[in-house]
Amino acid sequence: QAQQAATLRKMLVAMAQDLRVLLIKLADRLHNMRTLGALQPTKQEQIARETLDVYAPLAHRLGMQEVRNELEDLAFAALYPKRYAEIDRLLAERTPAQEAYLEGVSETIRGRLAKASVDALVTGRRKHHWAVYEKMVVKGRSFDEIFDLVGIRVVVPTIRDAYGSLGSIHSTWKPVSGRFKDYIAMPKFNLYQSLHTTVVGPEGVSLEVQIRTKDMHQRAEHGVAAHWRYKENKHSNTKIQENLDDWVNRVRDCLLYTSPSP
Repeated sequence: QAQQAATLRKMLVAMAQDLRVLLIKLADRLHNMRTLGALQPTKQEQIARETLDVYAPLAHRLGMQEVRNELEDLAFAALYPKRYAEIDRLLAERTPAQEAYLEGVSETIRGRLAKASVDALVTGRRKHHWAVYEKMVVKGRSFDEIFDLVGIRVVVPTIRDAYGSLGSIHSTWKPVSGRFKDYIAMPKFNLYQSLHTTVVGPEGVSLEVQIRTKDMHQRAEHGVAAHWRYKENKHSNTKIQENLDDWVNRVRDCLLYTSPSP
């Protein structure tokens, strides 16, 4: 294990010279996980465990949430197929009711923001399988005790619109005390920015709401991969470019000086 960890560390140090190589490596691992069924069971378990322990956290460090979520779910299905199937069944049972509920809430928010002249994209979102299982294990909750299986995401043009939308939503439904987080004013380590709040929605259901600008949404979903999108855009915002350059440097430092656990 120590030798494998040392080898992996050397690989990460080499790749950290150019983060685009990391993106290729993650894409390659994602392809491997999608075709995992062609391998022997022991090899499947080895690759899935490595994916969960190393590659999914790496995608998280790079802010690539879409890739991270898929890697975690594919690894979860390979390592714990019965548990994955059970959570998949429980989520599927709730899907029709959830979709109807989310559409009703989304329509209400669209109407309120339209009156405030805010051009917003309002969509529903669901927790992925591994996130549900992790919350059940870490916090010791049953499936029925997890109230944030679904939520609403609001994408707006400007930061001013984001805070205005927050006020409009809080005036529509009562906010839950202690559940508001301002990641716009205080971004996460990977420059993730968004407003998070939980309100008591229709039918007394706790509803998690995320509010962000279009640029924040791009970085939240694709992380460091969005860096070159801004870099190649001649009209990109200078402040965003400076922040992303700083982000890339900090990710490099993290990879160079933090060895992965075996």
